[in-house]
Amino acid sequence: MPSRSAVPDGKRPTLSDLAARAGVSVPLASMVMRGAKGPSAASRERVLRAAQEIGYRPDSRARLLRSSRSHLVGVQFDLRQPFHADMVEALYAAAGAAGYQIALSAVAASRSEQEAVETLLDDRCEALILLSPHAPAARLAELAAQLPVVSVARRLRPLAEGLDVVRAADDEGARQAVDHLVALGHRDIVHIDGGRAPGAADRRRGYKSAMKHHGLTDHVRLVPGGLTEDHGAAAARTLLTDSSRPTAVLAFNDHCAIGVLDTFLRARIPVPDEISVVGFDDSHLARLAHVQLTTVGQEARQLARRAVSRAVARLEGGATDDEREVVVTPHLVIRSTTRAPATLGCGLCEKTAPNGCDWRLSRQS
Repeated sequence: MPSRSAVPDGKRPTLSDLAARAGVSVPLASMVMRGAKGPSAASRERVLRAAQEIGYRPDSRARLLRSSRSHLVGVQFDLRQPFHADMVEALYAAAGAAGYQIALSAVAASRSEQEAVETLLDDRCEALILLSPHAPAARLAELAAQLPVVSVARRLRPLAEGLDVVRAADDEGARQAVDHLVALGHRDIVHIDGGRAPGAADRRRGYKSAMKHHGLTDHVRLVPGGLTEDHGAAAARTLLTDSSRPTAVLAFNDHCAIGVLDTFLRARIPVPDEISVVGFDDSHLARLAHVQLTTVGQEARQLARRAVSRAVARLEGGATDDEREVVVTPHLVIRSTTRAPATLGCGLCEKTAPNGCDWRLSRQS
């Protein structure tokens, strides 16, 4: 039997190397590695042992090229978004349960969405799941004409043929956050806006709607922000220089909220004693012990399951038009960055006190 040194140094072992090491024919070695029926238990054990000894691994890309189907679902995600990391983990689990594999392609500061998508197309992905895509709707329609496309966390109107949407009800999430802050006694609630980011318009609308519902239209205030920690920090610096500092902030997302928290910490502004902060996403950052951010949970696992289910239904002929847009209701996760303002004044009387005025206390009881 040939020794391991029979495989050239630095070269990836081939199927021929494996067959020679195991002392069997190449077709037999191939059958064993594919898990096909036929080889005896002894032959199977000999080939698998030889594969371990020489470090042989089947060439999955070559196998895909020989197959009429790849069973690959391509996922475009943004390296800069913590929530996308949570989504990717959930997508792996959902795809595996459905008998599919995931191929990842990242968007980064130096890599565009188009580059990320083109890589997935080159990898022969059968469907695409795009996390918070910024691409124009016309571009998404072009992609959907080639293969099934599921857009996650972005509202799209109208929906092109072959294009599906799975998203959270962002406006409802923002309303839940405002309801929570108002129930604590806050009136001066600022929203750090997400600009043109996917979901930003819905969150902005939900914030304004909730403030109006509570009779706080005169207190509506939007501060320019964005997706990242730097955006949150810049918005927080704006608030610190303002003469009318709010008692609560609803940030566009958790990453933005982290920038807010960091800036307040550096300025010695205690959270939540002096100002409350709410994020959006319930990413892994929000759950860190030293952060414990109150936030709106987007239900990453449910979004992932629904996205994979929709892609698979398209591929296997089980898709129906009434499921082309799936909207998942988010939920508020209350942690340590929100509390009642230090001094409450309801505006309906002239009393202020550390625990609130008589009218508000009676309402809370």
